[in-house]
Amino acid sequence: MIETDQNQALRLAEAVVFAATQPVTPRVLANLLPEDADVDAVMAALAALYAPRGVNLVQVAGGWLFRTAPDIAPALRKVVELPRRLPRVAMETLAIVAYHQPVTRTEIEEIRGASLSQTTLDLLLENGLVTPKGRRETPGRPTLWGTTPAFLAQFGLNSLRDLPRREELLIDPSGPSTAAAEAGAGA
Repeated sequence: MIETDQNQALRLAEAVVFAATQPVTPRVLANLLPEDADVDAVMAALAALYAPRGVNLVQVAGGWLFRTAPDIAPALRKVVELPRRLPRVAMETLAIVAYHQPVTRTEIEEIRGASLSQTTLDLLLENGLVTPKGRRETPGRPTLWGTTPAFLAQFGLNSLRDLPRREELLIDPSGPSTAAAEAGAGA
């Protein structure tokens, strides 16, 4: 590819990512860019161009999109209205769905140890974070729930494999013991 083709590919990739409302997949880019363009190389070059700017090109939910640079985001909180936070029960439900999908409502309730209101599922559906993924082949044929690409995008994940592992979520067991802390407090 000669230099002008590279610039054209960069400009085209930049425009499609800028105009997109969802992450732009490599397949879409491959269909749009010139045949001899290497999608990974074009996107790496574009990401490098945007790295020092207030907007960065990031890969989430299996595609590319522009996001505010992490160091700039706190300043924008004064100006940009943040989306409403999900209630605790909705976040718990969403975490269960993310880690156990596909999962039924009954399974969610068993894992949570509490009943699940239809309002909670409706909220997650309205926000596009969960979606029906079929039905379980058991009596009553309950709906199976799973996460959506919007879930991945909202939490900055490229795939479900990027979710924190269970060990990463637990409190560090190598920290000081309670007995040692109490002994130090009495000294």
